[in-house]
Formats: sequence, C-alpha cells, structure tokens
Amino acid sequence: MIVSIVSLGCAKNLVDSERMLAALKKGGYTLTAEPADADIAIVNTCGFIQSAKEEAIETILQLAELKASGSLKKLVVTGCLAERYKEEVAEQFPEADAVIGIGNQPNIAAVLDEITKDLRVTRFAPKCNMPLTGERLLATQPFFAYLKVAEGCSNGCTYCAIPAIRGKFRSVPMEDVLAEAQKLADSGVRELAVIAQDTTRYGEDLYGVSKLPELLTALCQIEGFRWIRVLYCYPERISDDLIDVIAREPKIVKYMDIPIQHCNAEVLKNMRRKCDAEMLRTLFAKLRAKVPGITLRTTLLVGFPGETEEQFNELAEFVQEMRFDRMGCFAYSEEENTVAARMPDQVDEAVRQHRADLLMEQQMPISAALNAARVGTETEAVIEGYDAQAGAWLARTAADAPDIDGRLYLPGEPSDGLAVGQFVRVRITDTMDDYDLTGEVTVS
Repeated sequence: MIVSIVSLGCAKNLVDSERMLAALKKGGYTLTAEPADADIAIVNTCGFIQSAKEEAIETILQLAELKASGSLKKLVVTGCLAERYKEEVAEQFPEADAVIGIGNQPNIAAVLDEITKDLRVTRFAPKCNMPLTGERLLATQPFFAYLKVAEGCSNGCTYCAIPAIRGKFRSVPMEDVLAEAQKLADSGVRELAVIAQDTTRYGEDLYGVSKLPELLTALCQIEGFRWIRVLYCYPERISDDLIDVIAREPKIVKYMDIPIQHCNAEVLKNMRRKCDAEMLRTLFAKLRAKVPGITLRTTLLVGFPGETEEQFNELAEFVQEMRFDRMGCFAYSEEENTVAARMPDQVDEAVRQHRADLLMEQQMPISAALNAARVGTETEAVIEGYDAQAGAWLARTAADAPDIDGRLYLPGEPSDGLAVGQFVRVRITDTMDDYDLTGEVTVS
C-alpha cells in the first residue's frame, strides 16, 4: 500500500510527521509525497486557532473527495485537531477511516494495518504517549532539519489552547537531543533549527534551570553543521548566558525569533505574559549591542479582549520604534476552553482583523527600507533550488528562516554548477518587493 502524509501547521508538527513516515517505512508501507498517488492519506492537522482549524477541515474534505472518486482508498486524521476535538472529529468526518490522537502516532503502522482490513479506528491514547525522540524520515530538503527539544507547553498564556492539546512542557534529555543531532549531521544535514513551543524553557523541568545555552554550545561541537538557528524564544527567559552563546558561537546564526505578542503592560498581564514595553526595549537594545547585525523576528497578537484603541496605538508606535527585521501579526482568535474566551469586552472580529492589517501595512515600508539597506553588502547564502520560470537559483541567507522569511534570487542557468544545499558567498544587488532580494554569487 502506498501512503502519503499531509503535514499542516508548525515545524513541531512536521517533526511528528517525519517520525510517522519512518514508522510507516519500517512497517513495510511505500511512501509518496502526493496524496493523489496514494492508497492511504494521513492528515496531521493543526488546530490551535480558527484559521488553522479551517485549513485542516478544508484539507480533510479535499482528501475525502479523492476517496469518493476512488483514487484514494483510506483516510486517516490525526494531529492537534483530532487531539483537541476527538470523537467530534470522528463524528463530523465519517469519510475518515481512522481518527487518532497524538499519543497514538507511534503506532501509526498498526492503525493502517487495521483500516486496510476495513476496520474503523477511533483511538485517543494519553498525550504523554507521544514520544520525545524517535527515528525520522526527513520531509525537508536534505541539508536542513528541525530539532525538536521539547513537547507541550506550561506557560499558561490565557489565549492559548496548546497546553490542553499537547500537554505540559516536557524537555528531551540532553543526551538524547545530542544523539539525534549527531544522526542528522551524519546524514548530511548542514542547517539545524532548534525548536520547541518555548525553546528558552528547555531543561527547566529536568534540570531546574534553562539548559538552552549549554545545549547550543554542545550542538556547535558537532561536525557537519554550518548554521544553527534558534526559534521561538520567550523574551522574559532570554538570559545573558544565552545572548553570550549566540554572540560567541560562529555556527549559531545571528537571528532570533522572539514572539512578544504585545507591549502594553495591562494587555500583557491579561495574556499572562511576564514582560512590558520597557523590559522589551532593554532586551532588544542589549541584543543589538551584544550581537551586532542580529536579525530580530517577532509575532504580535492584536484584538485581545479589552484591548483599547489607545493600547493598540501604543503597540503600533512601539513597532515603529523597534523596526523589527521580520514581523508577523495575528488577529486574536477566541478559542473555547481558554481563559481569554471567558473574558469580558471581546473585541469585534472585524476590528481585530483591521488592526492586524494596519500593523502589517505599517511594517511593509520598514521591511522594504531594511532590505534596501542590504543592497551592496556581501553575505553567505544556501542554495535551495532552481526556479525555471524566474530564470534564477533560489537561495536563503542566514537572516531568513525557512518557510517564513524572504528569499534571495540569483539569476542564472541550471548549468551554472550550483547545487541544492551548497553554501555560497553572494552580493546583494537589488530588492524585489518588501521581503525578497536579488543577488549574485561571488564565491561558490
């Protein structure tokens, strides 16, 4: 039987999908990237905000149509949507031959064995059955991989359903993280992205203190890695030790993803976030002073219950002042069974979205100006592929994380001798839009 996995949502979910791929291959199943070519399709869903749930439902329905047409024989739904809504998903999607929770993913091959015997499976094991480690079959480009160092979250932000879906924060023991990283390096991975729901919390549950600085130092000792990137750092946990490691270690790219959500003290308190505007100003100033040229990415949440026009304007002024290199902004999503959903003064949905749009519009000229300032500079980039329509090689600099940031276009021909995964020196020659750049190879 031929199996395809459609992985939705975040990079942490993708790692789970990669572990299922390895289990399926070990179980004797043949794998394909295209659901239309498969006998069985598995949807590893996201489901923590409304837009993610809508995407998951749309994907399930599309695959159900493939099944109805006869090209697909079986359909499996797993991941965050299935874990969050359990039997409700099973009832709403009778086309699904199996609906399983995240704790059942290690047994995915056995689940498929059952449904191929025309049995319907609805099963929800405890969340803690989700393993922290395991064999993976990379679904990313071969030179790049994510390294998930923890599962779940214990921060308790009032707007977030992740703890209810994924459980409490559980760090992977450091020896296991390093063993997995060594395997990735041995397999040819040269760029590593360290991820967790809150990477800066790594090790607190096992060792009593954050061990992220120590972990990063150890990862840098592994031969083979060229770039090591740290994603999802909570501002209140960014210590001087962590900043020093990022500044000191040449393998760690000078890039940090720090989701601040807001800057107004009252809004942050209601979100149960432990920072304020002055603390954030101090942190960003320190990062820029100690790590010259650092790229700062953040994520914002607007339209939170009770957010006034004045508080939103304070955030807009803060964003203008900080001039983040990369920024994403989400309209608050009212999620059932969260503290925020029960708060008074819910902001009208149209107002939420309007505020998110305003902030992104405000950020566009900032991004354009920061990109324009890079024209004429030289930097290192990694080749990701060739775009025949654009007549250019696609590349990415250290200042750009995979999938979420801009790209660098290097005009040329397929015969230029470049290869996917190759690191080259480039000179930035122009901007393409608010986020992408063009350049030329100076040293290959």
